[in-house]
Amino acid sequence: MPNIKFFSGSSHPDLAEKIADRLGIDLGKVVAKKFSNMETCVEIGESVRGEDVYILQSGCGEINDNLMELLIMINACKIASAARVTAVMPCFPYARQDKKDKSRAPITAKLIANMLSVAGTDHIITMDLHASQIQGFFDIPVDNLYAEPPILKWIKENIPNYQECCIVSPDAGGAKRVTSIADRLNVEFAIIHKERKKANEIASMVLVGDVKDRTAILLDDMADTCGTMCHATQKLMEAGAKSIHAICTHGILSGPALNRINECSALQTIAVTNTIPQENNMRICSKIRCIDISMMLAESIRRTHNGESVSYLFSHVPL
Repeated sequence: MPNIKFFSGSSHPDLAEKIADRLGIDLGKVVAKKFSNMETCVEIGESVRGEDVYILQSGCGEINDNLMELLIMINACKIASAARVTAVMPCFPYARQDKKDKSRAPITAKLIANMLSVAGTDHIITMDLHASQIQGFFDIPVDNLYAEPPILKWIKENIPNYQECCIVSPDAGGAKRVTSIADRLNVEFAIIHKERKKANEIASMVLVGDVKDRTAILLDDMADTCGTMCHATQKLMEAGAKSIHAICTHGILSGPALNRINECSALQTIAVTNTIPQENNMRICSKIRCIDISMMLAESIRRTHNGESVSYLFSHVPL
């Protein structure tokens, strides 16, 4: 493809290589380093004048450092006369801080949107935003891709007798996501209503729906400390579920998450996409399965570069 440059930040080089391979182009030369006072320094190693530039950086690992690195890379390309700069952010950082839900709370997702715009970003490509209204925080185009097509494909290929399963949302906020997948598979769904005392601590859970003698598939957009998931698994076992699987788009899996998954005997597998690197997690926890979404991101880049519609990817996995 002519007039295109694809660079990778330091957050997820493995995904960047898969995307570049799929596009049939080489990764752009870039050197990111830190000075002794921990300031980030980025050197773009080739000309980007008049080029369509794509920079991959996911919201994982050292999130603040990676975000700063992305902003510097965008600005470096912009002032080097790049025609257009697109930030490819499979997992959008600070997406959970999207509303003012208590006094003096910041809306940090809006701040990140402002920072990206000021740095010179012309376009954002992301996946399964925690709250879809974050797209409205930007005055530039945002393509929010859905992980639903590859998740459906994974369910059909890896869960026996999926036609008789029940898709379960661990909270009311994921009801829309769960009903969409349940409709596509033509199966029933259930919702677990939870009440929180404070962040990362659940007070009580109530199951709405029937999972008795069925395979239950817990579906969420994000698995962080996995407290909710393990509580929900226990609730489903008490309700008579035959077997339990979990699927999440963004497997953050921080803090006690991996220990909780290993100790949660009722949970058979947890499938997560590679919007966040999973190699180390898969070595520690044998229950983790990885769903590759590099072809979705590569196809969205190709279609954006060629001026084609991206909406095809909302309902199909590219071949």
